[in-house]
Amino acid sequence: MHEKVKTGIVGFDAVIDHFRLGDNVVWQVDCLESYEKVLQPYVDQALKDQRKMVYIRFGAHRPLLKRSNAIKVYEPSPEKGFESFATEVYNIVAKEGLKTFYVFDVLTDLLENWYSDLMIGNFFEVTCPFLYELDTIAYFAIMRNAHTYSTIATIRETTQLLLDVYQVKEDFYIHPLKVWKRYSPTMFFPHLIETDKVTCITASTESASLFSTIRLGEERLDYWDVVFNEARVVLKAEDEEQNKVKERLMKKLIGHESRMLDLCRKYFDLADVLMIQSRTLGTGFIGGKSVGMLVARKIIMKEGEKKIAECLEPHDSFYLGSDIFYTYIVQNGWWQLRSKQKTLEGYYKYAEELKDKLMSGKFPENIKEKFMLMLEYFGQSPIIVRSSSLQEDNFGNAFAGKYESVFCVNQGTEEERYKAFENAIRKVYASTMNVEALEYRMNRGLFEQDEQMAILVQRVSGDFYEEDFFPHAAGVGNSSNLYVWDKSVDMEAGMLRLVFGLGTRAVDRTVVDYAKIVNLDQPSRVPPMNHEDEKKFSQHFVDVLSLKDNKWKTKEMALFTNRDLRVDQSLFFRPDEPMVKRLREMKRYDEPTPYILDMKNMVNKTDFPYVMRQILKLLSKTYAYPVDIEFTVNFRSDKNYMINLLQCRPLQTKGLGKTVEIPVIDNDKDCFFKSLGNFMGGNVHLPIEYVVFIKPKAYLELTEQKKYELARQIGQINKALKGKSAMLMGPGRFGTTTPSLGVPVNFQELCHMSVVCEMASIEAGFMPELSYGSHFFQDIVETGIFYIALFEGNDEVLLNMDQVLSKDNQLSFVLNNSEKWGDVIHVAHMQPLELYSDIVTQQLICL
Repeated sequence: MHEKVKTGIVGFDAVIDHFRLGDNVVWQVDCLESYEKVLQPYVDQALKDQRKMVYIRFGAHRPLLKRSNAIKVYEPSPEKGFESFATEVYNIVAKEGLKTFYVFDVLTDLLENWYSDLMIGNFFEVTCPFLYELDTIAYFAIMRNAHTYSTIATIRETTQLLLDVYQVKEDFYIHPLKVWKRYSPTMFFPHLIETDKVTCITASTESASLFSTIRLGEERLDYWDVVFNEARVVLKAEDEEQNKVKERLMKKLIGHESRMLDLCRKYFDLADVLMIQSRTLGTGFIGGKSVGMLVARKIIMKEGEKKIAECLEPHDSFYLGSDIFYTYIVQNGWWQLRSKQKTLEGYYKYAEELKDKLMSGKFPENIKEKFMLMLEYFGQSPIIVRSSSLQEDNFGNAFAGKYESVFCVNQGTEEERYKAFENAIRKVYASTMNVEALEYRMNRGLFEQDEQMAILVQRVSGDFYEEDFFPHAAGVGNSSNLYVWDKSVDMEAGMLRLVFGLGTRAVDRTVVDYAKIVNLDQPSRVPPMNHEDEKKFSQHFVDVLSLKDNKWKTKEMALFTNRDLRVDQSLFFRPDEPMVKRLREMKRYDEPTPYILDMKNMVNKTDFPYVMRQILKLLSKTYAYPVDIEFTVNFRSDKNYMINLLQCRPLQTKGLGKTVEIPVIDNDKDCFFKSLGNFMGGNVHLPIEYVVFIKPKAYLELTEQKKYELARQIGQINKALKGKSAMLMGPGRFGTTTPSLGVPVNFQELCHMSVVCEMASIEAGFMPELSYGSHFFQDIVETGIFYIALFEGNDEVLLNMDQVLSKDNQLSFVLNNSEKWGDVIHVAHMQPLELYSDIVTQQLICL
């Protein structure tokens, strides 16, 4: 049995049979003075008994205790948000240890910073069990009729003692509502507290007289809803008053001070903020991806020319507030595990365990009801559940591809559709523990920052075409064309990476496929290539949502050439004339007409490129920064189309840099390589200390398993060369998921390289592809890695690989126990190798 402790109130110990070590004591009061009346005797008694006393000071009300040598005061900051505050309190309790006595300010004051009763309940639920474990006594107070029934229920269920305090004229009463593991026949009657005695009120006459003066609490809306409902009244007020309220609400819904918040201030009015809240499930922030999408749309609607604004497809998205993420963790009992994972020691150690748990938790009933209402709204329309963390898509950190997005085709029974939606949310939440996400946050110094996960739920843009759902086109756009293959291309005109069908083929590094690259200053212009190359480097597969199979699928392009797309198919497909001619010569008249999916007419015979150029130009100008967008296109007629802007984020670039003087080469043998175009990273003069070269032919001869093993080895070399200036060179595409097309490294396995060079190998059948706009591309740009594509056999490319291969292989010196890879990986110490590039002339030289 836990040690008994005196309450300090004369006569009250007999009523509740004392406090016990481990008790959390919650007082429900009408005013601060009532809390002080029960608090001071407790503090005096604890000090008299020489207890260690700690005061947790956070409220807006006057201090409850005077500072003294006998009382240690901590001041955690509730304005930093739930997680930071709860973690700070957790760490204080851990530091102070066993048998500490606590006084907390009035919990109701947290509403002013969190705007959420739910989160006060969550704070209590994660803090009190820890206090109990450490045999503490902790005093809390809440204001009567200030919280929802569910919050009071959470507190009642978690605490050991819950007591009502009433002040009726001059009389002061305490009414125990819960006293854990203690009982007497009169314990739960009200008690009159006098200076030297406590009187139990058992007579019906006295009880009725007391309680008839006390108004029974009514069910209240969550403080979040109260605040936003009050804000709606202000819509009729003057602009100055509306802006004050808008500012207050944006900091609870949009985020803390940032450049994105500045844009929201400029383009959102109070009505916009209230509309966002009306479509938010739960409480808390809506996250960076949602904010980026919404503010970009407002910019186009307010600043864009009429033609552009009319092209913008409406959206009816919903937002799952970040507090749902916390509630999910707290109410499934994982908060301590989450707290351990947030430490430097536990950051990777506990991630996998927490990820597994995040995939299997349950949602509270009140949240499930909101999910169901939203699903009923969408009916059987396909939706996509997208991550929208607080740090995501912001200036400085894109988090491109680090977190999950999950399609819900939304077919089947109501129960099946709901189950799929819940699983999609779990998958997004679990992706916060993905290794790439963890390493991204660690490498960018973000691992200690509050990373709240909200969710954006969007109606999938497109239509049903027979058994599949998809848009006519989708893609990624960048306002700055960082990958210029010809010096006549205007870098500031922007570039698109365009695909037919769902945009997943544009944002994920394609496997056996190529998206269409559109330079927006010269949309019809493509790099010179013969017919076979035109066909090879076009799109061969289409991503769709299959209604029949109720899932996302990849299908062959040929399945769509004769499908009724309700628009002229020649916008996207054109007959493969040389192949048609060949089939005729072979008298194979029954063969279906072969097509090439190149979207030539969509790009050349509509004003779509002009509109996209104007959108990117406008957004970039308003952001005062290069931008990256995701979009879909749905044609209603051959010339009439709608663009759905799905996402907008700042594109993190280093800028062009100062003009570099390119050295003159007297003898080609002195040059390691040179090329005209096909690089990205601006003007550089970069010393290269190490070259890591993966030999194409030797790599091709490896089994698929060995190719994956080699990729992991590159990751180890990457770590070993951190802080060095190194160039990684290899066949085909880095970051591919198909080893036959290149090296299947993930980005974190080459993130410390200064230069990445993808090499074409005609002999081995490898071909580079920057995958402009893909998540891999985003990582390259954001990290500032210089990118090169070297095309073997091109007249404008010179490569003297012997300059590297003639050097001793330093692989075993760079990395222990790596000798077995010496025939495939060659690491050369090359100092003083130097790389030069010039954007204007498109010259690239390494010597």
